[in-house]
Amino acid sequence: MTALLLRVENLSVRFGRDTPAVVSNVSFHISAGECLALVGESGSGKSVTARTLIGLTGPGSQVHAEDITVGGHSLRSASARQWRSIRGKHIGFILQDALVSLDPLRTVGREIDDALRLHTDLGPRARRARVLELLADAGIPNPPLTAGQRAGELSGGLRQRALIASAIALSPALLIADEPTTALDVTIQAQILELLDTLRSRGTAVLLISHDLAVVERIADRVAVMRAGEIVETGPTDAVLEEPRHEYTRRLLLAIPWGHPRGTRLSGLSPLSASAAVPASAGVRVESSPLLPAIPAVEIINVSKRFHTPDGDGFQAVEGVSLTLAPGTTLGLVGESGSGKTTTARIALGLTRPDVGEVRLLGEPWSVLPESQRRRRRSLIGAIYQDPLGSFDPRWTVGQIIADALTVGRSSRPAPQRDRIADLLESVGLSPDLMTRRTRSLSGGQRQRVSIARAIAPSPRVLICDEPVSSLDVSIQAQVLDLLDDLQSALGLAYLFISHDLGVIAHVSDRVAVMSEGRIVETGTAEQVFAAPEHPYTQRLLTSVLRRG
Repeated sequence: MTALLLRVENLSVRFGRDTPAVVSNVSFHISAGECLALVGESGSGKSVTARTLIGLTGPGSQVHAEDITVGGHSLRSASARQWRSIRGKHIGFILQDALVSLDPLRTVGREIDDALRLHTDLGPRARRARVLELLADAGIPNPPLTAGQRAGELSGGLRQRALIASAIALSPALLIADEPTTALDVTIQAQILELLDTLRSRGTAVLLISHDLAVVERIADRVAVMRAGEIVETGPTDAVLEEPRHEYTRRLLLAIPWGHPRGTRLSGLSPLSASAAVPASAGVRVESSPLLPAIPAVEIINVSKRFHTPDGDGFQAVEGVSLTLAPGTTLGLVGESGSGKTTTARIALGLTRPDVGEVRLLGEPWSVLPESQRRRRRSLIGAIYQDPLGSFDPRWTVGQIIADALTVGRSSRPAPQRDRIADLLESVGLSPDLMTRRTRSLSGGQRQRVSIARAIAPSPRVLICDEPVSSLDVSIQAQVLDLLDDLQSALGLAYLFISHDLGVIAHVSDRVAVMSEGRIVETGTAEQVFAAPEHPYTQRLLTSVLRRG
């Protein structure tokens, strides 16, 4: 029999004496070389459970358990000093948000080296070699370069891989991976899963937290489904995902975008009514001109952009890109990290000026204009970002955020009335009662809905959606995708939809453009590109994709 490495019995966690438990009587175990996946919606208690296992539930928390044992050592009454010696050495932890998890003042190499210096007998030269080896194992293409960079200089995918390298530096017996592949494109995701497989083959136990059920199916031996702080179903991965017993598990599986054609609903919720999606008091325009369908919403015409680096070399981010987005349709843009997707989006928004080429918005010049002339038309094009919290002013309430969007470029107009803001919140499925709340107190799904309300407030014709659902669990993702579909139908919006999740792209897109090394290598209808890809790069992307079943 394989040795039992982690044992948790009747774990409960609450924050405050008289508050409900956020984790209630949770029990599970993991053997050496085994992977257990915790799945469930945001707020179900998954991450709190994981943080309890490394002593980071935070001040004011109350933790009770009959047993928490790792490698035969009880952690129920570990002191702060003992926890510091346990973290990293015995238990590795991969957090989802690599930007705030890595030290912004230290280089990546220094951060990993410090763990080796404090917990091993390796000399400087051996530690340096080990750092580069760990970065290579995590799928980083140029370890010496990345080792000398700080977190703020890296893309989201590179930051996540650097964090994984740091977590496995000391070869811990237990690795807790909280959404370790969320920010990664499909090819890097495959590399990380292979790395986790290699660690398991060496005897490492893995507790995986993920909303991506395809990832769970690929790597987990067993699955535990959490809802409202409790485990409602557990068992071997095949049994839970193929023949779920609990209704909640069945609902999670139905929310997966793969296999659901364009226009089909994922969330099980009723579509928004036209009156809810188009609040009259908010001044939303639904264009009815018979000439509009003949005019592209956005034309990107042969644009190129090169960025200069401190060493003077520079790199070509975008080269000769041409795209056409038709009104009322969705163009999906896919490609690996660093392929030029976000730079293309910034060029389309008028935030980055191309070196050559131009962008036209609703048939009129856009990128060639000075910002003073673009400003009067800025309300026609908006954006929804991956990290809504990072794009909000933390000092403002939800109402102030939307009010600011309603008055942008029209500062001489009266302040928006309360009912206009309430209409917009209701149009994205939020209660007007949230108007006085600050965004830090909202869930991830609520924040993204506020971001969408802000984006549609000035009555745009085009929305640039840059990874708008990548940080959301599968059921909240389904609700947001359904919401975007409802708004497109009601408002006639055109979406440029950027995502590394090919299942999402297949579900939402009318047409798809595939980007590699700054160039568009293939375009076509979603059906054409996914059923019969022509370019070798597209074929490789689709081969790397994890699908359920």
